[in-house]
Amino acid sequence: MMKVDRSILIDTNVLLTATAPSRPLHRQAYELLDQWPNRGAALLTTGQILREYLVVATRPVEVNGLGLSPETALGNAGRLWGRMVFLQETKETLEELVRLVAEKGCSGKQIHDANLVAVLRSHGARRILTSNAKDFSRFSDLIEVVDLATPGLV
Repeated sequence: MMKVDRSILIDTNVLLTATAPSRPLHRQAYELLDQWPNRGAALLTTGQILREYLVVATRPVEVNGLGLSPETALGNAGRLWGRMVFLQETKETLEELVRLVAEKGCSGKQIHDANLVAVLRSHGARRILTSNAKDFSRFSDLIEVVDLATPGLV
């Protein structure tokens, strides 16, 4: 298990925002991903985040996607993930997920968020950067949620 100090998990929505110039907070997301590693921050990702990115990036614009070709999405993804630390899901992650679902009463899509928290906790990390802070509010006693819209992050 990798223990990390100055680390932060980058939620899928931040990666998508950094990719799409038309999205609000695009510049902030792009600059954070570009500058934070140079300041000693470890940007973290997971298999779930990588899959979610590819799903939305290649989904048609008409159904809330970015409409990118698989080739373009993979190219963008490679550039993004090349600066990130990949956190593996382990048996401890699954055990933590089960505990979180039971204790926090998660259901449906909330289990995706619980899984990200479980991955963080199983690797000794505790921060996530997201533009959907409310999705993680039920876990605020366990992790630090950093909202992309917070002024002064860059």
